[in-house]
Amino acid sequence: MKKPMMTAVAILFSAMVTADAASVSRSYSYFTIGGRTLGEIETELQKRGPELGTTGSRHPGATRMAFTTRIGYQEEGGLCSVSQASVDIAAEVFLPRWRNRDGAEMDTTLMWDTLSADIRRHEEGHIVIARRYALDIERALLDIRNAASCEDAASTAEGISRRMLAEHDAEQARYDNIESINFESRMLRLLDYRLQQIEAGRQP
Repeated sequence: MKKPMMTAVAILFSAMVTADAASVSRSYSYFTIGGRTLGEIETELQKRGPELGTTGSRHPGATRMAFTTRIGYQEEGGLCSVSQASVDIAAEVFLPRWRNRDGAEMDTTLMWDTLSADIRRHEEGHIVIARRYALDIERALLDIRNAASCEDAASTAEGISRRMLAEHDAEQARYDNIESINFESRMLRLLDYRLQQIEAGRQP
């Protein structure tokens, strides 16, 4: 199951800025699903999951991220360089919450626990990718040195940011594709691991 990331981008340029490198803030929103069997749960996820705006299809989970880039410039000897750069990420994660857990069959509960944990892990993976690119953008911006003017430096910075954010989006799509291909084998491994844990807990 694909769980695509939805990205919004804000690029801000300022005269002087002090900030920590590539900070990430997270918030979580939940949507409630019903169903008492695995098939019904899958139908509920397809019906109530977050909608991806570009396709209109729904997904078991999603992450919406906004990148905010702040840049400081310094003029010296008639030339301009980037003196400071920070890229902050605000991530909003959308996850499912199952309301029919009480009274459900043990096999269904086991499947749900495994599936919901995998959905959360997948969405956290999107944030890891985003932060890696944020750090790369910061480093690339700090390499802008000795431009003819601060306007030229700002234009170069904007081009770098847009190019690297496009690369970031492509990497996120690649991550979704790989995760989708490996979904079935991954779930089987996770279920086997959880069953082993349950059996180990029953042993005296």
